[in-house]
Amino acid sequence: MRQDMVELWRGGRLESLHSGHAVVWGQGGIVESWGAPETVIFPRSSCKMLQALPMVESGAADAFGLTERHLALSCASHQGAALHVGMTRDWLAHLALAEPDLRCGAHEPYDKEERNRLIRSGESPCQLHNNCSGKHCGMLTTTKHLKAGPEYLELDHPLQKAIWAATEEVCEETVAGYGIDGCSAPNLALSLTGLARGMYRFAAAQEGRSVRDTAMVRLAQAMAKHPELVAGEGRACTELMRAMGGRVAIKTGAEAVFVAILPEQKLGMAVKIADGNSRASEAVITALLVKYGVLEANHPAALKRLPAVQRNWRGFETGELRLSAGFLA
Repeated sequence: MRQDMVELWRGGRLESLHSGHAVVWGQGGIVESWGAPETVIFPRSSCKMLQALPMVESGAADAFGLTERHLALSCASHQGAALHVGMTRDWLAHLALAEPDLRCGAHEPYDKEERNRLIRSGESPCQLHNNCSGKHCGMLTTTKHLKAGPEYLELDHPLQKAIWAATEEVCEETVAGYGIDGCSAPNLALSLTGLARGMYRFAAAQEGRSVRDTAMVRLAQAMAKHPELVAGEGRACTELMRAMGGRVAIKTGAEAVFVAILPEQKLGMAVKIADGNSRASEAVITALLVKYGVLEANHPAALKRLPAVQRNWRGFETGELRLSAGFLA
C-alpha cells in the first residue's frame, strides 16, 4: 500500500495528491519506512554511485589519474552547462577518445545559457550535452582499463557484469531484472529496501577498511564536495548538498526517485513517488533530511521545496505544496 506523502493545495482545496514509498536504513536494519518498502523499482539515475563503483574498485580511476571532480561527474545527471561539457570533452581526450565513443545519445542541454549559445552559433547538441555523459566517461574509463570492447552498454560486457555484481553485493539482494535507461545503459531493478540498504553501505563505509569501502567513501565524498558537478544551478541535488555543507550526498533519478547517503548518522535513504512527479520526491527527501537533522528547515534551498509556495506568472501566491497529514508526523 502506498503512503500519501505530498499534497498541492489551491484556494483552500486539495488539488493534487502524491503517494509513494520511502525507507531509511541504519545499522540494525530499517529505521523507518512508509508505504511498501519491498516495492521493486528502477532506481534510474539515483544509482549512479553504484554504477561508478567498478571504475574506482578496479583501479581504473587511479590508473588514469582521475580527480575527485571526475568522480563527482561520474555520478552526475548534469545540466549540460559549459562546465560539464568542457570536463567531459577533456576527460575523453585524456583517454585518447572522443565524443563518438560515447553511447549515451545526444539531447538539448538543460542549461539555458549553453542551449542559447548553440542556437546562436547554429550548432547542434552532441552527446557531451547528455545529462549522463559524465557517467559514460566513467564507464569508458573502466572499459579502457579492462581492455574490453567498445560496446560497454551490452549486458555481457565485462563492465556491465561488474556493475551487476557490485549492485547485488552492496544492496544485498538479487537484482529483479533490468530496463534500458534514457542514456541506453541497463538499469537494474531493486526494492526500495535494497536501494536504501545500499545507500547505508556507502554511509557506513570506512576508508582503508577494504577496497570497496574506500571506493564508496571516495565517491560519496566527491558528490558531497562538488554538488555543482552532480546536477547544476537551480537543481535540488546541487542546492540541497550545498545547504548541508558537504556532509551528505544525495542523488535524484527519473520518475521521482531520490536517495541520500548520511555518513555522520550512518543512514541510507530511498524514496519513490508512485506517479513519477519529481516535485514530490524533492519535497519528501527535503523533509527526511530535515527530520534527521542534516538540513535546516528554514534554509532557502529547503523552503524552495517544502513548503513550496506556488506563484503564477504575475507573482501572485496561488497555492502550496505540503506534506500529507500523518506523514512524518
